[in-house]
This record gives sequence, structure tokens and C-alpha cells, in this order.
Amino acid sequence: MPGMVRWRSGTVTTVRRQWAGAVELDVALPDGATMRALAYPDLVGRPEPGDRVLLNAGALLMGLGTGGYALVVAVPDRLPADPPQTVDTRDAGHLVKARYTPLQPILLGVDEEASPHHGLLAAAESLDGMPVVTADLHSALPAILAGVRADAPGCRVAYLLTDGGALPAWFSRTLAGLHDQLAGTISVGQAFGGDLEASTLHSGLLAARHVLAADLAIVAQGPGNLGTGTRWGFSGVAVGEAVNAVAVLGGRPVGSLRISAADPRARHRGVSHHSVTAYGRVALAPADLVVPAGLAPELAAEVDAALAPLAERHRIVRVPADGLDAALRASAVPLSTMGRGLDADHAYFLAAAAAGRHAAGLIA
Repeated sequence: MPGMVRWRSGTVTTVRRQWAGAVELDVALPDGATMRALAYPDLVGRPEPGDRVLLNAGALLMGLGTGGYALVVAVPDRLPADPPQTVDTRDAGHLVKARYTPLQPILLGVDEEASPHHGLLAAAESLDGMPVVTADLHSALPAILAGVRADAPGCRVAYLLTDGGALPAWFSRTLAGLHDQLAGTISVGQAFGGDLEASTLHSGLLAARHVLAADLAIVAQGPGNLGTGTRWGFSGVAVGEAVNAVAVLGGRPVGSLRISAADPRARHRGVSHHSVTAYGRVALAPADLVVPAGLAPELAAEVDAALAPLAERHRIVRVPADGLDAALRASAVPLSTMGRGLDADHAYFLAAAAAGRHAAGLIA
């Protein structure tokens, strides 16, 4: 199928912002236009002004939700050095992610034999009742964390980056800004770039509990939710599978609901169809689904109506919202979902913070 990648070649003119694992660039194209691009130095090296770069510009040119970037595929005239060699190359890890794509990285999995944690995880079977908050969108992460910190400022929180959105953890400026507030990030499935790498959500959850010694974990995809506007065609269906994984491992699933009075799309107002499908149709194990107190009466009625069928399987938990607004406003990173900030979509962030508060109250 031709045309799957829109290639461009250009020259770096400016190195702009940098954050953990990523560098933002201005690239001059042969036709005189300038294109904003993003490079991941661990994959392609660190581009400098004057370097020729090859770009995948498809999502940018199509206006898709990539943050407005072309992506650097290679710095062809200045390739990075090979990683250090060991006697047995598998000692450096053999977990392949973004598999069979041109930029597949080969990583050390937290539970593979070369890992210092292999023995610990080979014996691990349970999360020991650890609460785990599951969320549809990456934008819920800082709000959930704000709710946790409001009541349990000293607890250890691990983040599990699933592969429904951005695969590289480095794409997320939110995650870079929260680094000091997390016990660590574990990238699972095809996602990569976390503090630890796991092949499955199950092994990642066990690593959160037993390697990072987390008191609580948050599971959410990276930035860039995929959706087609159909019941089943969105990457957030994985939230329901996350509930099942937490339950089978002996954890306590806590569902962060996607609630909004501001989204212009009817399917996402009240309780989003993403939450209704993931928790109502995909999650086979019961979870605590958290509703914040104090929602506007009309919105509260919509939420109650949407959740009524889910109450047959799940526990609908009403959580006081006192102090959560202040906690959200004190977030270490800006809050934004679908281009809307805290005041523009207050219910969305409040619901996520309430899920964090409830999970904090379950810590043994």
C-alpha cells in the first residue's frame, strides 16, 4: 500500500525545548519551508544544527494528534554508536518493542533472566491487595496523582504506561514533569522508555509492587488516544483488560471515569462511552468506579443514569471532593485534556482526582 509514510528530508536549524528523552527541533526543508520535529536521542542520536535528518511527517501533515511534530527517523550522516557489547549479547536484554518496525529498540526486560529482578519476579504471584487506578486518557495521570497526594503525600506511586497511545515514554512532557513524584514508570506491551520495561501489563504490575515497592499504581496509555467514534474502535478498551489483570493478580481495581460536561461530542458527555464500554463490557472483574461529590445537578443525573447498568458488577463509590480543586491547581504539571484546561473541563479532572483519593484510602 503506497503512501503509508510521508517522508521528508531537511536540515536542523534550531534545537528548541528538551525534556527527558526528547529534543524538539526546527528543520528547514529543501523548498524553504520549516517543519517542527521531535527526536528521541536514545533511538536516533542527538541532532545538532546543521545535521541532515530524515523525517516521518505523515501525522503532522494530516493534522493528527501527534502534538504537531514530524518525527526524526535518522540522522544519516552522523549515526549514533552501537551500545556496549557483552560476551553474551542477551545479557544486555532481548526484549524487542515496537517489533519489526524500522526503529525497534532491544531492551532489558525487568523479569528476563539477565535482569537483577528475575528471581524476585519469577516467584511473585500477587499484588497483595495494592490499589490500582485505571484510566482511559494520559491526561488523567496528573489529576489522579494530585488526588493521591492530597491525602497520602508520602505514598509510593508507580505509573504503568500502556501501548494504546504514544509508545515512547519520552513523548510525554507530563510524565517528564512528574518524574520526581513517581516511584518509577514501567512501560508495558509495545510501549518503551520507562524506568523499567515489561512485556505484559501483568508482569509490569508485579514489578510495580515488588521491584518499585509501590503502595499504589496508575495504569493509563501514553498521549495520543486512538478512536474511530465507534463502540469498540478506541484504544481505551484496554482499561477493561487492565481491571481484569489487576483482579487476577490480587490487586484492588479502582476505575477513573471519563466524565465531562464540556466535551462537544455527545458520546463523551456525562460518562464517556469509552468508560461505559471498557468497564461495562470488557471488565469482567468488579472494580470501584469513583464519582466525585459536588457535580452540577444535571451532570450528576447523567452520570447516575450511565452508571446504573454498571452497578450490577461494579461498586459505585461516591467520594468527597473537599480540597481536590486546590490539589489540582497545585499540580506540578499543566492540566489539559483534548485542549481543555482545568476550568474548561473541571468535572473531568475532578473525577480523576477523586479516583486517586479513593485509591489512597485503600492503601493497607
